[in-house]
Amino acid sequence: MVIWAALSSAAWSDETALQIGDAARGAEVFQVCAQCHQVGEGASHGTGPHLNGIFDRKVAQFDDFDYSQGILRARRDGMVWDLEHLDAYLTNPKTLVSGTNMEFAGLSDPKDRGDVLAYLRSFSANPQNIPEAAPTALKQEVELPPEVLAMVGDPEYGEYLSTECTTCHQLDGDYDGIPVITGWLAEDFVLAMHAYKQKIRPHPVMQMMAGRLADDEIAALAAYFGALE
Repeated sequence: MVIWAALSSAAWSDETALQIGDAARGAEVFQVCAQCHQVGEGASHGTGPHLNGIFDRKVAQFDDFDYSQGILRARRDGMVWDLEHLDAYLTNPKTLVSGTNMEFAGLSDPKDRGDVLAYLRSFSANPQNIPEAAPTALKQEVELPPEVLAMVGDPEYGEYLSTECTTCHQLDGDYDGIPVITGWLAEDFVLAMHAYKQKIRPHPVMQMMAGRLADDEIAALAAYFGALE
């Protein structure tokens, strides 16, 4: 039995641990992923890194794989491949990690994601000893109403709001240990900010900053920064 937050409002105690999916079925669904990723005995890097031991591993840990700048940024932010972040990444990689090279539209069906994750979990060391997310039901991934995504931000208002952002982020696009936010597609920027707002992205400062912004303010910032080269 798989219980997802999107499908159930029941409260589960921290001690509750249920199967996250059907690993046998997950092996079949994983064939979509197998075009780029290997898993299991003898697995090696391909277009994407191998996925052995992925659970509870810090992001971008292989020195012999050329990661995208987006994934490297997630590593610097301290992201870990726990159940919640793996589920969010499988839902839509570019929502969780802007700039990822992973050209994959995502798995919209929670059961497909759960089954794939159950399959991948069987290739982590001593999977029975890796704690499930508590509660077992996952948080809802970032899903924004169409009217929020359709907002056309006011770049002048965005420039006015940007002063707090530019305390850390450079307008000239140079990278100095802090991610570049100029030139993003507006939708990617909006999704990223809402992922921080909903605490899916793990950076505490960005969570705080995004949490103070209204939808129209996020759209304005997206319009302003997106127009900068």
